[in-house]
Amino acid sequence: MSKADRPDQPNAASRFNEEQATYAVRGADTPDLETGTAAIRNVLKTLPLKPGVYRMHDARGEILYVGKARALKNRVGNYVQIDRLPNRLRRMVALTRSMTIVTTNSEAEALLLEAQLIKRYRPAYNVLLRDDKSFPFILLRADHKFPRIQKHRGARRNKGHYYGPFASAGSVNQTLNALQKLFLLRSCSDSFFNNRDRPCLLYQIKRCSAPCVGRIDDQSYDGLVADAKSFLDGKSSAVQAKLAKEMEGAAEALDFERAAMLRDRLKALTFIQGSQAINAQGVGDADIFALAHRNGVMGIQAFFIRGGQNWGHRSFFPSHVAEMTEDEVFTSFLAQFYEDVPPAKNILLDRELTEADLLAEALSERAERKIEISVPQRGDRVRLVKQATRNAEEALDRRLAESTTQGKLLQEVADLFELPEPPRRIEIYDNSHIQGTNALGAMVVAGPEGFIKGQYRKFNIKQVATDDDFAMMREVFQRRFARAQEDDPDRDSGQWPDLVLIDGGKGQMSSVKAALEEIGVDDVPLIAIAKGPHHGRDGREVFHFPDGRELTLPVNAPVLFYLQRLRDEVHRYAIGAHRAKRSKAITVSPLDEVPGVGPSRKKALLLHFGTARAVRNASLEDLQKAPGVSAAVAQTVYDFYHAGG
Repeated sequence: MSKADRPDQPNAASRFNEEQATYAVRGADTPDLETGTAAIRNVLKTLPLKPGVYRMHDARGEILYVGKARALKNRVGNYVQIDRLPNRLRRMVALTRSMTIVTTNSEAEALLLEAQLIKRYRPAYNVLLRDDKSFPFILLRADHKFPRIQKHRGARRNKGHYYGPFASAGSVNQTLNALQKLFLLRSCSDSFFNNRDRPCLLYQIKRCSAPCVGRIDDQSYDGLVADAKSFLDGKSSAVQAKLAKEMEGAAEALDFERAAMLRDRLKALTFIQGSQAINAQGVGDADIFALAHRNGVMGIQAFFIRGGQNWGHRSFFPSHVAEMTEDEVFTSFLAQFYEDVPPAKNILLDRELTEADLLAEALSERAERKIEISVPQRGDRVRLVKQATRNAEEALDRRLAESTTQGKLLQEVADLFELPEPPRRIEIYDNSHIQGTNALGAMVVAGPEGFIKGQYRKFNIKQVATDDDFAMMREVFQRRFARAQEDDPDRDSGQWPDLVLIDGGKGQMSSVKAALEEIGVDDVPLIAIAKGPHHGRDGREVFHFPDGRELTLPVNAPVLFYLQRLRDEVHRYAIGAHRAKRSKAITVSPLDEVPGVGPSRKKALLLHFGTARAVRNASLEDLQKAPGVSAAVAQTVYDFYHAGG
């Protein structure tokens, strides 16, 4: 499938017919199997025997599940055969009140669309790839006379060659560092490049050839770029042979300085080859996956091999896998994984999948080249899959051990703060400002599996103009929980906290307690964390309860370390957000507030008067004399700053 034909493209309307099912049974939010079955039966009347994707909605319109089908009528019809459904799907049917149907031209297109919608909506009953980190790539730009090599994340809009994915930023940085030593390609921005009149430090430490100041000609630099492409394409032996031959020739010509430089480049090449954790020579481009399953938890290990080089590995732990088969989880994981990552030519698995051929067809359409999915039977590929399997099992063991430890910590938190059960959602709050300027509040969220960064929130302080930290905290809580009451009054979305931690002492606790009482929220557990009598230098913290009680813990208590980590995370997030806001404020001009003054007129006024203050103090006659400023604009600016006459 070409990009233009993908369901998320604007011109795809003629290929994908999406419609809300005409017959929607509305009912209460409470699960009702008969009502849910009736809603699905009514939809069945309108369904064709065509491939497509269906979405199940609850009474509020929230998406419960996204599924694909070779024949929509047959697949959706299975949901009304209640006796054959597992408990998980029975619960889903009981909540279903309406459906949305999308028809596609093929089952492969349906598979791609299903993965796209799951990533977008993250339904409660789908297997979810829980990974909020995009994969880094190495980009060799092709939009400059002297191409730049750099790390890249996100959309691939720049013209050039992309190499990856790499498993982590660390593996990219290590490879880039070695590539700079090996090929001496520039890594600086174009603006930095254009303004150099002498080589920078990278040239001095032999990590750049300094094309910015003419220390290398176009042809020689192009040769370095070609060598870098060859190496990243897996032809490292050819590059090594070429460098060795050039070094030998330089030595014979008694050009010992060049010979030494080539020797250093060969050392860098040897380092890269030796730093590969596994030997993948002869494998070419391949992604290797293995799944491990124990105690209801599934872990998937991925190795990325490009050009016979190991570019790292990463562990994944999909969520919502209860009552799901390994085949279903693995297939759904791969479809979602390749929604954002370009697939390798070969995808090697540790087991056969029922829909492997369909998945290969869908990925081939998207990549516009042939993708093969296979289970190796012999040779080096079998060895690599076995290594991935071993890593998957070891990663799962670590995950289960960490979960056990985390579970114990959360139980201790519940016992410590008198909660009825271990908290599933903990919200931690802090404020950051400098004497009341650029003030904001911050909220971070933690759960049984760690920090949930996608649910962090910032609150720009709007109602407090001074450095009153108590009033700021009061505003944050009023806004947060007033919105929660409006959006989720029944508290069944999982977005209400089981415990709230406040970075502060008695004053912050009193402010928060009063703010929540004002809006009628009196059952959210609150705890304030304050530095001890020696300002935390001895590792002690004081925990303040709403009723005025105080509690301290032994300095070596594991639960204390856990609570401190939560507090430190919100502190880090608040300070980072405040710095970003302050940096942005520095670039803001008072002229931005004047209506009708765009960038060009603002520039003309600043060039003429020098500063925004001078513009504000200028007379109407002086404003009219500024080049590029009409009489009407001059009057607008003058009236804005002299509204009182």
